[in-house]
Amino acid sequence: MYKVTLIPGDGVGPEIAEATRKCIDATGVKIDWDVQECGIEVIEAEGKVPERVMESIKANQVALKAPITTPIGKGFRSVNVFLRQELELYACVRPCKSYRGVRTYFEDSNVDLVLVRENTEDLYAGVEFQAGTDQAAQVISSINEAATGKKINTAPTTTGVSIKPISVEGTRRITDFAFDYAIQNQRRSVTSVCKANIMKFTDGLWYEVTRAVALAYGAKFEWADLADGVEPDSELHGKVTSTDGKIEYLERLIDNMCMQLVQKPELYDVIVTQNLYGDILSDLCAGLVGGLGVAPGSNIGTRAAVFEATHGSAPKYKGQNKVNPTALILSGKMLLDHLGEHEAASNLDRAVAEVIAEGQDVTYDMKPNRDDPTAVGTQEMAEAICRKMQ
Repeated sequence: MYKVTLIPGDGVGPEIAEATRKCIDATGVKIDWDVQECGIEVIEAEGKVPERVMESIKANQVALKAPITTPIGKGFRSVNVFLRQELELYACVRPCKSYRGVRTYFEDSNVDLVLVRENTEDLYAGVEFQAGTDQAAQVISSINEAATGKKINTAPTTTGVSIKPISVEGTRRITDFAFDYAIQNQRRSVTSVCKANIMKFTDGLWYEVTRAVALAYGAKFEWADLADGVEPDSELHGKVTSTDGKIEYLERLIDNMCMQLVQKPELYDVIVTQNLYGDILSDLCAGLVGGLGVAPGSNIGTRAAVFEATHGSAPKYKGQNKVNPTALILSGKMLLDHLGEHEAASNLDRAVAEVIAEGQDVTYDMKPNRDDPTAVGTQEMAEAICRKMQ
């Protein structure tokens, strides 16, 4: 039996958490659910994410988390960001897969992408300085003194500053993860995405490291000269696990990647990128397959893994048994795979696909007409999925 932390969240979180628990239990995998309340009411009352929640995740090493509301402009950071930083969940994994019956502009394409996003660095590291503060003025002065080229020429009193850290270690770790994922899941390519033509010392470093890691894994390069000057024993590469050229390494600049995904998403497989670009691309990829309602996600580190839907808590629908539980259920499928229960995960994925394809026991947003009176509730859709596994 596995012990898994379950965080029901708030808003519609408890409803979709219960739906997901039903579906995972219906696979036959025995799980002891360690329920930990951590909704916005709890956080506001205690002033932080309760330590008991952190202790539970650290002890169990696996968690399923429903959405938690982050107030806009209220002064405390996203719970998602807090968990990623405190638990060192460096890899965000967002599969985006077409399901027959989901309305999308790409209904004739078999989109099956996995976005691997580095979670700890880049502009989302939160190293910021507010305009008008002494700290911002000091940083701007120091940058201008050290700069050999471009300087910050705006007034310190009206300029905010964010720092973009990109390290060899962080880039190597996430690229290793992407290649390991590609090997384990028999994927055909890994595409490295950044903006190295403009940010030459951060994104340029990103490409330098991802190329070295790709070479160390024995990947087939899209361009023959891409690996020139990069040696397999370079300090930049990660562990050497040869793919024997079965996995191709590609590079795309972020702006071009957005266009490529909209025009021909079927050409891409595993995409590895930085924090900010990954946040944007993950929503774009979700849009390719029907939206956040069918987009699962996970945040994985060396000591713990947290599985969650990519959408928000939708508090206006709280208690209405109305919202689509698919994203969190598919996150549960990822959780089962993480536990090594691959047959159960496959059965759950098949059951979800069949219910969606039939189009009968689905929530209002998955009907051709959102006012369709035959639409079912959150729990009823989950129960239909459970029946498919009996």
